[in-house]
Amino acid sequence: MRRSGFKIMMGLIGLIKPLAGFMTLAIVLGVLGFLCAIGVSVLGVFGLGFLQTNLKTVFIIIAAFAILRGILHYGEQACNHYIAFKLLAIIRRQIFDALRKLAPAKMEGKKKGELIAILTSDIELLEVFYAHTVSPIAIAVLTSLIMIAIVLQYHIIFGVIAFLGYLTVGCVLPIMFGKRGAKHGVEYRQKFSDLNSNLFDSLRGVDEILQYDYSEKQYEKVISAQEKLNRSAEKLRKIEGFQRGVTGSAILVFGMITLIVGLALYDGLRINFDGVMVPTVMMLSSFGPVVALSNLSNNLNQTLACGERVLNILEEEPAVTDVVGEAESQFGDVKIEDVDFSYEQIQVLSNISMNMDKGKVTGILGKSGSGKSTLLKLLMRFWQVDRGRISIGDKSVNHINTS
Repeated sequence: MRRSGFKIMMGLIGLIKPLAGFMTLAIVLGVLGFLCAIGVSVLGVFGLGFLQTNLKTVFIIIAAFAILRGILHYGEQACNHYIAFKLLAIIRRQIFDALRKLAPAKMEGKKKGELIAILTSDIELLEVFYAHTVSPIAIAVLTSLIMIAIVLQYHIIFGVIAFLGYLTVGCVLPIMFGKRGAKHGVEYRQKFSDLNSNLFDSLRGVDEILQYDYSEKQYEKVISAQEKLNRSAEKLRKIEGFQRGVTGSAILVFGMITLIVGLALYDGLRINFDGVMVPTVMMLSSFGPVVALSNLSNNLNQTLACGERVLNILEEEPAVTDVVGEAESQFGDVKIEDVDFSYEQIQVLSNISMNMDKGKVTGILGKSGSGKSTLLKLLMRFWQVDRGRISIGDKSVNHINTS
């Protein structure tokens, strides 16, 4: 059963705790940076002479805001990328630790190409989430609330229009298009893993491929995987392009609504001329944070698919846990008593009993698939028996230190 996008995001956000201070700083710098950018546009109304004011002062403030915008944006991005790459290093270490605990039992049957994709491209794509998703969401919410509070000072209707505009562009459209692209995002990551697996198998089995003249068929297999990946990527690009068009149109619509409502209120002598111009310019120039949020939805589909695969490994329970703290063992005769073992629903060993004397060579005979290798894995406690007991030197393998 797949997790919801919200649960995946919460799981990934939970990994930020060690760097929460930097994330808070990035959000503060981001909000201030967008307010400076919006301020440049709003002050431009005054600078163009629509409203009576000291032009020299206006241009000085505009210049200051423009410079501050650059500095604040740089600071925000520096914090976000420091968080992202620091976390990627932490996550890679955690993944390697998890794989060590899961191996070898839980690693059997997993595609090597898929594991490589998780360790490399999947974790790398989480950079998009940590550098360009978490803080932009917080920045968009805070900036929108500040803008709503400002335009409310002119008229309550402007506040309602701003709220509906930000909600539509920053929430409704991303959710709507996110649902359309969610399946394609998961499909794309799976196709990417399949291509990796094909390439990995081709390299690992190059001797056999050449020996049995299988080159052409293997080449066709890899090309087929690449074509499937390209088709999946094309679906995502079409959704993204359509979404950008709809988002741009929505911004213009809400800007025009603000202007029309403002002119109607001005005509009714309920606001001054600055009450028409300032809210309109504010609306048209303040969608930056929510547009950034809207543009995340398609990349977010891939990122969440990667995040789910990463979280699945981090949270997967190992088949056996390491034994520590036991007294040192004296290795002696091996005794296997009434052992049963199954791989999920497939019974491999049933009521097996035997002794292996210390210092002697013991042969284990049986046809292919009869459980010879499985028995050796149980002796090394790669798996645990379903029933029965395996002991070495009269001590159960479950009480011998793993090391």
